[in-house]
Amino acid sequence: MPYTIPAAPTASRPSSLLHRELQARLDALARIHRVPGAQLALDTGGDVVTVHTGTADVTTGSPFTADTAVPLGSLTKPYTAALVMLLADDGDLDLDAPAAEYLPELCGTPQVTTRHLLSHTAGLPTGPDSDTAAATTAARYLTAVCTERDLLFVPGTDFSYSNAGYVAAGRLVETVTGMPWPEAVRALLLEALDVLPAFVGDAAPVRPVAAGHAVNTATGQAVPARQTLAPLEAPAGALLASARDLVAFGNALTGRSDLLPPAVVKEMRRPETAARPGTLADGWGTGLALYQRDGRVWCGHDGNAQGTSCHLRADPESGVVVAFTGNAGSATALWRDLAEELGRLAGIRVPAGTDVVDRGGAVGLPDCAGTYRNGTTTYRIEPGPDGTPALSVDGDLPLPLVCYADLSCDLRDPATGRLEPGGRFHRNPATGRVDRVQISGRAARRTDDG
Repeated sequence: MPYTIPAAPTASRPSSLLHRELQARLDALARIHRVPGAQLALDTGGDVVTVHTGTADVTTGSPFTADTAVPLGSLTKPYTAALVMLLADDGDLDLDAPAAEYLPELCGTPQVTTRHLLSHTAGLPTGPDSDTAAATTAARYLTAVCTERDLLFVPGTDFSYSNAGYVAAGRLVETVTGMPWPEAVRALLLEALDVLPAFVGDAAPVRPVAAGHAVNTATGQAVPARQTLAPLEAPAGALLASARDLVAFGNALTGRSDLLPPAVVKEMRRPETAARPGTLADGWGTGLALYQRDGRVWCGHDGNAQGTSCHLRADPESGVVVAFTGNAGSATALWRDLAEELGRLAGIRVPAGTDVVDRGGAVGLPDCAGTYRNGTTTYRIEPGPDGTPALSVDGDLPLPLVCYADLSCDLRDPATGRLEPGGRFHRNPATGRVDRVQISGRAARRTDDG
């Protein structure tokens, strides 16, 4: 991703005034989006501004403070990637050697390397749901998922977001260090960041934690959501942290702390050429999502647990780091609005997510119709009532697809008519047949004869 780097963004207001303005906007936006509680932390490279609002748990009424830890969901993955990269930097493993050399349960996919796992280019399925994962062991889980039969593409040639890949990465950490993953992340990362550890499933957390929430559409009231992550999935999504904690980790990703050696952070941020994540980001490194805004490349990740939405963005050139946590699914929309406010209030234009872009007029693309699978998940694309294609996942209500000549597609919200970034199709260059679809960063391989 060869981008030209312009001058670094700078905060345009004194930190005390910026704090008041951000606090007011966070309070207002949390009410608008019906988010019980949220945090924002901004490190401008010179000052750190933190604001928070609301309630951590509507059942108990406990306040959402600057120290409240929120279930990060997939924002756990960069921490797991950093652990693996530290081990590689110490010479304990080779990123480009077959991962099966360290984990026998990956012997069914001998082409998959550790680098592939961290960059989601291994071609592995997403993995079974958490209830299924809770009924097995990590070794059996990986043996069942990591098979040649279920590979979505040749490893190292494309991108498909995979929790299973990070279950494997966490097993690598445990195998090499001899420590359970939670102990490794605490000892090698969190202690150095001065962060109190908190994980999904803690019986007696050592710090205040937030519950996730869903909104009852009939009443408009928030209700707590139970975290269902299986213990073996911890490396993919079990960490809890505050926005201030995330900023500390973001500083390590920019090279502004001693936690990660310069060679490690440079490698984590280096774009993998095969990693085309579609709607998730503009690119992917060895463990980090890469986002482009105004010619700059930010790194970070997004995460959603049950009823939470958490986001980290770091600009290595300027040292600016932005982190947000919210304890409702609707906090994603709050984050996007707040990111726009940062541009207005602080002169810092943060890439909050990918947008729908103008790709010209829609086309029929009739040969996209068919059945596609990612592990146990089935994607079905077929003409809707008006003849245009529609997508259903595991039999759910179909969503209209808008397809374009470049094989990209958007999803149309049937209630509002709004377009949302969808994904892309892949046409086999040898046969000309559409043989794969990527929706929201996850690929699925065609299984019918259409």
